[in-house]
Amino acid sequence: MVFDISVALTWILFLALFPITFFWLRRAWRILILRDFSEVALKHGKPPANPQKFAPYAAMINLVCGGITGYVIVGIIAGSLEYDTWSAIAGSTIWMKFILDFALSRSAHYFLSKKAA
Repeated sequence: MVFDISVALTWILFLALFPITFFWLRRAWRILILRDFSEVALKHGKPPANPQKFAPYAAMINLVCGGITGYVIVGIIAGSLEYDTWSAIAGSTIWMKFILDFALSRSAHYFLSKKAA
């Protein structure tokens, strides 16, 4: 194996899956079990007026995405996932998590921003 930029980026993506999975599953744990809504639907670092309303959605986004990335980690270590497959799954999951969190935060703050205008 020749070390080039492609190999470096592959290792960076693989190693980044570990903390990403940990933080997403920890956030789901905090929302579902500990009932901590301080990180639900943040917009500019501020939670919405009623974060408990949006907590189930945030918990499911974090739980599903953390579960998928955990599955990818196990699949890579077990050797059951090809490079093209696991990189596509991991990349799509990361992007969808960002997009869904953005959409949730904007919809949670929608009514608040309308009242201010």
